Amino acid sequence: MVQPVDGKDGGAVTDRPADEPALLPSLNPEGSPEAPPAEKSARRALVIHPILREELDDKRPPESRLEEAVGLTAAIELDVVAAECVRVTRPKPATLLGGGYLEEAAKRVAELGIGLVVVDHALSPVQQRNLERDLKTKVIDRTGLILEIFGARARTREGQLQVELAALTYQRSRLVRSWTHLERQRGGFGFLGGPGESQLEMDRRLIGDRIIKLKAELEEVRRTRGLHRKARERVPYPVVALVGYTNAGKSTLFNRMARADVFAKDLLFATLDPTMRSIVLPSGRKIILSDTVGFISDLPHHLVEAFRATLEEVLAADIILHVRDAAHPDSEAQKRDVETVLAELGIEAETDPRVVEVLNKIDKLPPLDRETLVRQSRRPDGLVAVSALTGDGLESLFNVLDRRMVAGRDVVKVSVPVSDGAAMAWLYAKGEVTEREDDDDYAHLTVALEPADVARFRDRFPACSVTETPPLAERVAPDRQAQAS
Repeated sequence: MVQPVDGKDGGAVTDRPADEPALLPSLNPEGSPEAPPAEKSARRALVIHPILREELDDKRPPESRLEEAVGLTAAIELDVVAAECVRVTRPKPATLLGGGYLEEAAKRVAELGIGLVVVDHALSPVQQRNLERDLKTKVIDRTGLILEIFGARARTREGQLQVELAALTYQRSRLVRSWTHLERQRGGFGFLGGPGESQLEMDRRLIGDRIIKLKAELEEVRRTRGLHRKARERVPYPVVALVGYTNAGKSTLFNRMARADVFAKDLLFATLDPTMRSIVLPSGRKIILSDTVGFISDLPHHLVEAFRATLEEVLAADIILHVRDAAHPDSEAQKRDVETVLAELGIEAETDPRVVEVLNKIDKLPPLDRETLVRQSRRPDGLVAVSALTGDGLESLFNVLDRRMVAGRDVVKVSVPVSDGAAMAWLYAKGEVTEREDDDDYAHLTVALEPADVARFRDRFPACSVTETPPLAERVAPDRQAQAS
């Protein structure tokens, strides 16, 4: 049960389960109204999640959203000393939150020495300014918080460019006439006269110029990535991209699959810069595995645009592994959020045959739920259940990748005279060579080809022998086939 606590103007109420302690500490932690205020610190934060009317239809409970906001705040090493859900019955255009709640929050900010208030919602520039005035401390909204995390995580030049572009696009909307230094006029030039350019206009112009320059640099990054993709296509190695909600375990799974040491930690947005490694599947086929930035609910559109150069790796991938946290109570809601971002990129997860769902962290599930997921993963088109931490289910995932790589293709063994360079080049151009062994006279290759290309090869190069092989499902992990039956 939730107990509503009305604000003085009815603008906001505080949600608090009747049988649980409040997430927010009392106004005087020492229990005395005379307790002195704590020393203010920029690292001490109060997190507020406003519950608006449209959110009441959301299947994700407000407490879960608050927990995520606290996790985001802790991801940049802030000390969250208080956190609370606040129901906003009538959002105020000036402050979003009601005046009664703001009076209580201002006391809390002063007495707990809070130097930063995080509002887990988008704030207009005027709302942010007014909240800072009323609370007498710095205020940032959800977008600003995510940008702070991105700025702390970016390591490569590309990542830093993308973060700066997103931050400047956000800051440009924050330039409002709220500080006196922005109202100063600078003199005109020569005989032209006029009041000159205000500080506010100059700041806007400088930010606009920088944004244009950043977009040009990122366009060069996009062009370079395109060249790299074309080079990979000539190899050719298929690309498998990992996508998913932040902290779903993508980097841990990446490390397990690639035997790599990419930074992986139980943090939101632990990975920002894309990483690629080549790995070998059980069939001997080589693929390129790509780890990408995690998604999150209510991801601002300009953030998606800023990271489009990186996310193009997902668009160009041959297979997209949607990694989900199977043990998270909001796993289904997180799935919808990821699919929303993918749809913005032009990928319809429900219909795109490249998308494979990988349910991670099954080691955290109860034994019965874990066994149910493992049984589902044995079906050819079912989910893939894995534990990136322990390695359970990894063999199933590799087998699914192998099957997907040759879907609709015939795998044949071809013996080509070593002197027949034209036949060799044709096979490498039209098919995917997974194995090759040479002797003195012949090169023996295992190739995945379209059925029509197998017939064309036989007609064009009759001196080469072509032998059909059993379907991949019968060649890879026969023990799993027997187990599934």
